[in-house]
Amino acid sequence: MKRFFRILPLYFLVVGIYFLVPYFREKEALAPFWKFLTFTANFGLESSHFGTFSHVWSLCVEEHFYLLLPLILTCLVFKNLLSKSLWILITLFILGIFLRMYLWQHIYPSNTMVDASLANWLQHFYYPTYNRLDGLLVGVGIAFIQVFKPNFWLSISKFGNYFTLLGLILMVIIFGYFSDLASYITSVWGFPLITVAYGFLVMGAICPSSFLYQWQSKLTTLIATLSYAVYLFHKGIFHIVQQVFSEYVHIDSKGNLMLVLCLVICFTGAWILHIGVEKPFLNIRNKIIKKSVSKS
Repeated sequence: MKRFFRILPLYFLVVGIYFLVPYFREKEALAPFWKFLTFTANFGLESSHFGTFSHVWSLCVEEHFYLLLPLILTCLVFKNLLSKSLWILITLFILGIFLRMYLWQHIYPSNTMVDASLANWLQHFYYPTYNRLDGLLVGVGIAFIQVFKPNFWLSISKFGNYFTLLGLILMVIIFGYFSDLASYITSVWGFPLITVAYGFLVMGAICPSSFLYQWQSKLTTLIATLSYAVYLFHKGIFHIVQQVFSEYVHIDSKGNLMLVLCLVICFTGAWILHIGVEKPFLNIRNKIIKKSVSKS
């Protein structure tokens, strides 16, 4: 419920800005409006033609997760399969690898001429929800162990710093080895391996024994608070700042000073959105919960 009252108001506000203020658009064209309303923009997204607000793909994946997870859990409870959820997650994780193998052979057959451009790869491999389940499955798996396997979690949570170190080492190796983004090995194996590395980092961060868990930082807390707003409209803000300051103040559009200006203005705008949009809607959510609790 918190995510509903936090995500959707900001999302539809930014969508409205994109469609009503053409100057805000960082590229030439938007996907159809109905795709943004239905969170289906990540299917068939041709970034070479509809590159504006293309980062909406991850928001679509997120909404699909929020929609499907409760339904799947309900079915598992109804079928008395909740205890086998971890094995189901592992099976889906493996099936994702085979799915990308199949798609690669289908989209890039070796005996025909194909479009091997980055935009084509993004459309078929990077954006669709069914190819980006790795991260969701690992995250749900970690939550499952923490909630439903408390004894096992207690036994491994003492290794928080080791999980963090292992995650960092894997990240370095993976990013060095899978440097060719739109390649077969990255498409099939890169996605799940990077997800596993991030999974270890997450485990390190939530283990009480980890220095990340114990580290109290107001700066990182602020960045986390503003991160969603920053993610939503950073491309549009960067575009406007570069256009205005390069044209009227003659600052190099690709220089370090421009980068600093973009970051400062972007985070300032995100803070304004947080205060003016996120907080009021979260207050509405709190009032609804308070009324529900009082009635019960």
